[in-house]
Amino acid sequence: MKFCFYPGCTLSTTAEEMSCYAKLSAEILGFTLNEIEDWQCCGAVFPLGTDEVAPKLPAVRALNYAKKQNMPLVTLCSACHQVFKQVNYQMRNDNVFRTDVFNFDNELDYAGETEVLHFLEVIQQCIGFDTLKSKVTNPLSGRKIGAYYGCMLLRPGDIMQFDDPENPVIFENFLRALGAEPVFFPYRNECCGSYRTLKEKEKVREMSGKITASASERGATELITACPLCKYNVDVLSGGEVPVYYFTELLAEALGIKAENPEVSNIQREPEYRHMIIKQE
Repeated sequence: MKFCFYPGCTLSTTAEEMSCYAKLSAEILGFTLNEIEDWQCCGAVFPLGTDEVAPKLPAVRALNYAKKQNMPLVTLCSACHQVFKQVNYQMRNDNVFRTDVFNFDNELDYAGETEVLHFLEVIQQCIGFDTLKSKVTNPLSGRKIGAYYGCMLLRPGDIMQFDDPENPVIFENFLRALGAEPVFFPYRNECCGSYRTLKEKEKVREMSGKITASASERGATELITACPLCKYNVDVLSGGEVPVYYFTELLAEALGIKAENPEVSNIQREPEYRHMIIKQE
């Protein structure tokens, strides 16, 4: 199986290990991620104005590229995933917006035909958690891990259709397949503070601290996430009560390929990212 892959800015810089572990794991699981040529930043946030065209064009162009390749488009980052799902929905259902896009770039021929999948949805829908479990060589036995969904994967539910926005289970099923014990905790789909961290660090510390405290109180000793910004807020600003990992890192560990690829583990992007954010104070 082959998919078009949109890495996005953060996975090409400060969260490079998230992408590397995903590609290595995909090979073991039997599918290939073909990076889109000449991709541009998706904008990280979906503009709510229906007449906003220019900020959404990079997503439309990537979706159009995937359509020409006759492949679904796969994302990893929660923020990128939401932008693509929302833009795709608007291109499919808003004739006025679609006309505005074509007037802006008359080389585009796209009306929402591409299927947008998160990497975890590929595992669930195309591979299957039973198959994933059969590929595990280093089960995460005895580890109590909480899944932090955050906001953007789940909402708005009618457009994202990732899982039940109030009671999601896809990450927990993923953890079970890896041999871990998933921990359900009340704040697993609450906002971490998102981009407020640039100007309101104390508020974000408070919000993120509630997330880690909630997980810890329910017995979680680790957390996983699919969002680089969530990882920073919950892992760094919250005070580090519970370590936070990208879900692809634990996937690679369970598949036995993390230890075989120490060069990925040695990517030192996170400190650089922390310095960049802290500098804003």
